[in-house]
Amino acid sequence: MQPSRKKILFIGGSLNQTSIAHAVARPLQEDFDCYFTPYFCDGGILLRLQRAGWLDFTVMGGKFRKATDGYLRDNQLPVDYAGAAGDYDLVVTTSDLLIQQSIRGKPIVLIQEGMTDPEGVGYHLVRHLGLPRYIGSTATTGLSDAYQVFCVASEGYRDLFIRKGVCPGKLAVTGIPNFDNIAGLGHHDFVQRDFVLVATSDTRETFKRDDRKQFIRRCIELAGGRPLVFKLHPNENVARSTGEIHALIPDATVLATGDIGPMIAGCQMLICQYSSVAFIGLALGKEVHSSFDIEKLRKLQPIQNGGTSHLHIASICRRILDGQRAAVREKNFAPRMQVAHV
Repeated sequence: MQPSRKKILFIGGSLNQTSIAHAVARPLQEDFDCYFTPYFCDGGILLRLQRAGWLDFTVMGGKFRKATDGYLRDNQLPVDYAGAAGDYDLVVTTSDLLIQQSIRGKPIVLIQEGMTDPEGVGYHLVRHLGLPRYIGSTATTGLSDAYQVFCVASEGYRDLFIRKGVCPGKLAVTGIPNFDNIAGLGHHDFVQRDFVLVATSDTRETFKRDDRKQFIRRCIELAGGRPLVFKLHPNENVARSTGEIHALIPDATVLATGDIGPMIAGCQMLICQYSSVAFIGLALGKEVHSSFDIEKLRKLQPIQNGGTSHLHIASICRRILDGQRAAVREKNFAPRMQVAHV
């Protein structure tokens, strides 16, 4: 009798998180049964809030969930919502803000999804009062300690997570899919040229402070008369944000959809708030202005390995499934960041 294949559950979230999970699954699907689920909660007050639609501003509902459902459907991926089938030998997730009841006690590989939020009030409430991690948003990424391995973007991020209290022996500097082959964006097909690109954030939609008028005025100052193109965050209130922009810049181009990568490759300057796209601009040698300190971002910059981070993460998954200790600290899986100029 042929032995049954081991099973892996991949937990998505935003389109970025879901595509990261899918990238890691690709080299594993030949040897393991891989199933996917949107991000979920499986009990308590969060589940009641989700069912009532109160969490539609998060990856558990609204635009995020629709995009993820569409991605899973378009790629014909096998879905097991919330891992209901059980009996998984490994769980791969891009967020540990929740460790759902159904995956507790199982081997977990956590993958950094992108830039982490600044350590604001929510972060300190979590650290000092023991409140749920999701209150601190992505600033509390990695603090669950519920995983075997945490795959991170760079040595800079490894140092950051260690400072926050993450166990050094659980950290693997693998790079992260979607941010590990930025040089490939050097060839772009975005029509507009000689413009300043502004990538806004969904801070207000996630109940954070955002003086949008002041930010727009700052963009006008930095642009110095050059055309401004605003790319809205997928979770933003499009009508509100568009109205605010056109009230101050009537001729600005405002885009609610589209791949921001080619836009960054084609722009002269990138202005952003709290967004991982700053890493793309820095890697392409653009002038970048961010709500984060730029020099700190350079130290955190994801390593570039020609788009092979998913293979390094998949190899860690294989070692765990084979019952091996995932020795992750002895070496990096990829060279340090190299800046690609276009």
